[in-house]
Amino acid sequence: MGDRVETVARLAQWKIDNFGPCSYKKSEPFKVGIWNWYFSVVRNRYLYIHLFPEPSQVSKDHPPFARFILRVSDSGSSCSFHISPVQEKLLRTHDDFVWPVDTAFVGRFIIDVEFLDLKICPPNGGETSSVWPSSDGNSQSIASQSNTLGCLSRMLDEAIHADLTIITADGTLRAHKAVLSASSPVFQSMFHHNLKEKESSTIHIEDMSLESCTALLSYIYGTIKQEDFWKHRLALLGAANKYDIGGLKDICEESLLEDLNTGNVLEMLNEAWFYQLHKLKKGCLVFLFQFGKIHDIKDEINNFFQHADRELMLEMFQEVLSISNPV
Repeated sequence: MGDRVETVARLAQWKIDNFGPCSYKKSEPFKVGIWNWYFSVVRNRYLYIHLFPEPSQVSKDHPPFARFILRVSDSGSSCSFHISPVQEKLLRTHDDFVWPVDTAFVGRFIIDVEFLDLKICPPNGGETSSVWPSSDGNSQSIASQSNTLGCLSRMLDEAIHADLTIITADGTLRAHKAVLSASSPVFQSMFHHNLKEKESSTIHIEDMSLESCTALLSYIYGTIKQEDFWKHRLALLGAANKYDIGGLKDICEESLLEDLNTGNVLEMLNEAWFYQLHKLKKGCLVFLFQFGKIHDIKDEINNFFQHADRELMLEMFQEVLSISNPV
């Protein structure tokens, strides 16, 4: 514990063991986005909490414009806490942000920050860009833009020598059996055994929309754009699980874990349970219980418990017990 800050996804938490009535403390550095960060706290009349990036060449050349919420809570049995308004700040130095909290907290308490967004400010002005892609992000491909991929892209876009028709929920696409077989043992089995897909050169993927299936093909052909991946990643996760596209399943899990926040943690926990994504599931449980974010979503959690799988609820209960009674 001490001055160490624990992080999961976009959340960082500092558990302070012993803070006197006239004390100053500074945390160890912790990384979120491309920056190392610090908390510091000092008590005068108020409890003054600072959040700032580590002085470095990165923060000098690309200072962060951050949108975030802070919370300070008593770690005792009362579980009282204060939550800041949503902050939007350009953070360069220790003095760019300070939150005065009118509280008598001393001894043990917890400070956490949830970054809602982090943007890079160009050194010479211009438009900021988020370090976390979204549906309105840039159009950089997550795959290497090699000549080979350029050729594969043309094969897909122009259906050059396409020998396969894919029927989706709301349209059809053309593709190549060899490319799909190389990406998935399930597709390979369809086209190499005497199944109806081999005879008809048609497969039905009617649990995906045309747009989502286009994103799937773009991933398989190595040309998917980042914003398309983020927009369709839940559909891609389902397809990766159904067609045993292992690499895609791993990428989706890492992306969902990186994007974990208070607004989506219960949905992500359900997805992690359904698809057996152990790293994402653990991240959700840590986010909810070890970091105490379950207190921020009391209404949502009550509804969640009415529909959740009983085995998942048992696992959540065991997580609570492990925190209450650490070994």
